[in-house]
Amino acid sequence: MPTDVEEWKDDIYGTDIRAHIERFAEEGWDSIPDEERDAWFERFKWYGLYHQRAGQESYFMMRIGTPNGVLEPGQLRVVGEVAREYATGPVDNPEFGDSWADFTTRQSIQLHWIKVEDVVDVWDELESAGLSTVQACGDSWRNIVGCPVAGKDDHEHVDALETVHEFQSEFKENDRYRNMPRKWKVAVTGCVEGCGQGEINDLAFDPATKDGVKGYNVRVGGGLARNEPRLARDIDVFVPHEKAATVADGMSALFEAYGNREDRYSARMKFLVDEWGTEKVRETLQDEFVDFELQSAGEGFRDSYSYNAGRENDGHDDHVGVHPQADGRNYVGLNVLVGRMGTEDVLELAALADEYGSGEVRLTQRQNVIVTDVLDEDLEDLLAEDLLVDYEPDPSPFMRGSIACTGTEFCSLSIVETKNRMVRYARHLRDNVELPDEVEDFHVHLSGCTASCAQPQIADVSLRGMKTRKDGEPVEAFDLGLGGGLGENPRFADWVGERIPADEVPGAIGNVVETYKREREGSETFRDFVERHDEDALEDLVEPEETSYEDPMMHNTKRTWYPYAEDDDMAASPAPTDRNDVPLDQGDDAAPADD
Repeated sequence: MPTDVEEWKDDIYGTDIRAHIERFAEEGWDSIPDEERDAWFERFKWYGLYHQRAGQESYFMMRIGTPNGVLEPGQLRVVGEVAREYATGPVDNPEFGDSWADFTTRQSIQLHWIKVEDVVDVWDELESAGLSTVQACGDSWRNIVGCPVAGKDDHEHVDALETVHEFQSEFKENDRYRNMPRKWKVAVTGCVEGCGQGEINDLAFDPATKDGVKGYNVRVGGGLARNEPRLARDIDVFVPHEKAATVADGMSALFEAYGNREDRYSARMKFLVDEWGTEKVRETLQDEFVDFELQSAGEGFRDSYSYNAGRENDGHDDHVGVHPQADGRNYVGLNVLVGRMGTEDVLELAALADEYGSGEVRLTQRQNVIVTDVLDEDLEDLLAEDLLVDYEPDPSPFMRGSIACTGTEFCSLSIVETKNRMVRYARHLRDNVELPDEVEDFHVHLSGCTASCAQPQIADVSLRGMKTRKDGEPVEAFDLGLGGGLGENPRFADWVGERIPADEVPGAIGNVVETYKREREGSETFRDFVERHDEDALEDLVEPEETSYEDPMMHNTKRTWYPYAEDDDMAASPAPTDRNDVPLDQGDDAAPADD
């Protein structure tokens, strides 16, 4: 039996939704019928709009798709202007103020506190700059990811950016696949370092060669969410560069036809691959969805994959720092702690990109930003700019490696506060924990729930939001994992610590690092150190401890209307508000929801 979501989508979905959003924008929040809001909010996602959580009624998150993380000249400035005008919150976040942009692990941009009444004006401004929110969320093709310096890097084997642009045109700028069973995540990697992270995507194109022809090997069924992580599996298919879109079309149609529509939990490609196996996936693709003979897999480059690998290697583990481009210019990767940048800083970054580069800015899957096309003679002046004090090109490993999802600040799924906490964790670890001198990358990923938006399973230290009791009181807590990473032989973290109170997590990480320093063999990396221990030994390594770190968000932030408000009780919420942010009169029986 189809789910409610499937029935809602059958009624209205895809590009047809836009006219309804435009009507609601004109008529205001109150024009969305109470009894229909769940259905409309599900549909809104196709156009990049997520309704924020309980206590924040009438406010939306808006996601802007940036294919392969590329922001063309002028586009980042428009994002900053939109954020300043339309994405300003009713109270300050203590770290980030009241307006900012979030850079995501899928190379997209998210804005918060958007009013439905402003959506059409926001679209007008974004679309005037060539930006779009189409299919940024919902049961559709999500933002296409890949190496953020595609087309610039001298490690590139095949022109992945050309492939991404073709995919964008064929599948994202229309509603050809308007109603997939669930989200459809695609990665295209052209470089030999594995920067596209194809292993954790539904459909992955990895660089390869077959009989002297450049193209891609195809993998399917990767993903991290819901305690059911899978690495994308090889289906023994090589596709020449010029036929990649045909295979992407076929695989999309296969999932559209056979993906589970009766159980949304199981409606992902990874579960179809589990059920069928890779041979049946390949056979079905060949027999039903492509009209040419598929070739067997070619020779790939997995032995040189270095991105987020946690190994000793000569390639990129991320894209922070100054690096040469293939054309003789340079790109400069800036560390954006937890991916959040204040609006004025966004506008300043856009100005610096214009002044020192071509105006182009790129986003990475590690929530960082890159200024491209910088001449040698301009590097010194760019690196001396005040903005780079906060967004460092050479940060501490703990600052460099920190990723966090949205958390209870806005997300109804999250169990704990994330962004501000990870900022505090990173600073505490930087100031109090010493890694071996040669360790430049140490990844700590913090996710507020099992949805895994912060990709915790592929980090040196993985944190997943939980609840526990401490001194008889309920507190926010984390499960802790060790030793995840990608590369030639990707592996997921071993979850070896359970429900550690949030204020004891930095102590636990510090103790693990001290043990690593004391017991490592030679120049052994942290991931190699973890891999040579069994699970019981790893559990013994995790010793939670109170330290000088103090956590201001130990209470249940999920039950607040906004975790950082001076009065954060649900009853104090101003929501819902009208188009001018004035609270609406909800009547005597309209107590705020409490989830």
